[in-house]
Amino acid sequence: MKIKDLPDSSKPRERFLRQGPEALSDAELFAILFGEGIRGKKNEEGIWEGGENVIEMSNRLIKEYGMDKIFDCSLKELQEIKGIGPAKAMQILVIKEIIKRVNLAEKPIKKINCAKDVFSLFHEKLKDEKQENFYVLLLNAKNKIIKEELITKGILDASIIHPREVFKSAIKNSASKIILIHNHPSGDPAPSTEDLAVTKKIEKAGEELQINVLDHVIIGKEGFWSWRENDSG
Repeated sequence: MKIKDLPDSSKPRERFLRQGPEALSDAELFAILFGEGIRGKKNEEGIWEGGENVIEMSNRLIKEYGMDKIFDCSLKELQEIKGIGPAKAMQILVIKEIIKRVNLAEKPIKKINCAKDVFSLFHEKLKDEKQENFYVLLLNAKNKIIKEELITKGILDASIIHPREVFKSAIKNSASKIILIHNHPSGDPAPSTEDLAVTKKIEKAGEELQINVLDHVIIGKEGFWSWRENDSG
C-alpha cells in the first residue's frame, strides 16, 4: 500500500506534526528522511509488483543492517542496498556527519592537560574512520590549542611521513609543543613497531627544532594509548 493510501493516523509526517519525532518508530523517521520507497512495475495483468512503500523499505533496512551498522557503510556500500540510490545514501551519511559534529561541539576542549583530553577531542572524529588519519595538534607554551592539522590519510609509514610536513605548520604558527594523533581502524589502540618508529623519528626532529613532541596518542574504538603515559618516551 502506498503511503498516500494509508489513514492519516498511520502517515509518518502527520504523526510527526501531531505527536512530535519522539513518537515515531525508527522506520518512520527514516521514511520521513527518504520521502519515497521503491517504485514497482505492472505485470501482464496490470497489477503492480516489486515495489515497497517507504515505511516497508525502512523496516527492511533496519531489520537487515541495524540502526548502528547502516551508518558504518560507505557511500558505495549504501548504494549496493536495494532501494538506496546516491541521494538516499548521501542523506544517511549526512546524518552521521551531523551527529559527529554535534558531539564535538558539545565537548569544546581548548587546553590539553593529559592524553585523555586528546582522546576526548579526537575520538568522535576518528572512531569510525576506515583508514589511518595522522594529525598534529599545535600547542602554545601553556598547552592551549592553536590548531589541528591532518598530515596524512592512509597507512602510517615512517618512510613516508617526513618531519618537514609535521613541523611546517608548527613553525608557521609559532607552536612551542605538538602532539601526534592517529587512529587504528581495527579499534585496538596498541602501538605497532611502525607507530613507535614514527614517534621516535619526529621526536628527534623536534629536539633539533626546539619544538617539544609532548605525546603521541593512538585512538581506538573505545580507548586510547599514550606514548608518554606508557613510558615509551
